[in-house]
Amino acid sequence: MRPIAPLERRPLHEQVADRLRELIDDQRLQPGDKITPERDLALQLGVSRHSVRQALAALRALGIVQIRHGDGVYLAERPDDLVPHLARELANSQAQFPHIWEVRQAIESQNARLAARRATEADLAAMRAALDAMAEAIEAGGDVTDGDHDFHRAVATAAQNPLIDALMRDLSGPFADTSATSLAKPGQAERSLADHEVILGAIERGDEEGAARAMLAHLVGTTALAFDGD
Repeated sequence: MRPIAPLERRPLHEQVADRLRELIDDQRLQPGDKITPERDLALQLGVSRHSVRQALAALRALGIVQIRHGDGVYLAERPDDLVPHLARELANSQAQFPHIWEVRQAIESQNARLAARRATEADLAAMRAALDAMAEAIEAGGDVTDGDHDFHRAVATAAQNPLIDALMRDLSGPFADTSATSLAKPGQAERSLADHEVILGAIERGDEEGAARAMLAHLVGTTALAFDGD
């Protein structure tokens, strides 16, 4: 089996997806076989975990892989049945960005509301760790996308609604693209971190309405920034 060649450090998750398809062929994986863990793939390819997540989401949208919560990524057994039509449509074109933002606003504000009601100490710790990672990345002048993703993922997990969780995972690729667009704007990393602190504070207090409002305000503001023409 030929080694996986490192990729150039460009934000092109399509290249990562192509390389992952090569890996699947090289390893002669069969339907139902587990794929190399995300962290290991990132190291082997020389890219961020964020890029690997986007690539895996794209492969899922094509029906090539199945992402199992808490277990890993597997080669799909019945590709045509795995990903809802909505996720496929949104994953296929960045022209749908405004629609994706509207979906995010609806789903994630409800996630925050439910998280304020149901979050465990472990959930709160995961949110705090994500914000700490964002703060460290900002201080170092690095990429905050992993911390941003991990915070929103932790809020979704704390909501403890398996249907919403499944939809969030199906849409993880398009959602990640919207975040990457906004976080590339000057000063947005700092603004997002401040917004997240407000959201976490409301969740910690068990303030359901406050958490939902804070999340909605964060996403509405981020949407406006993403389309400000910069």
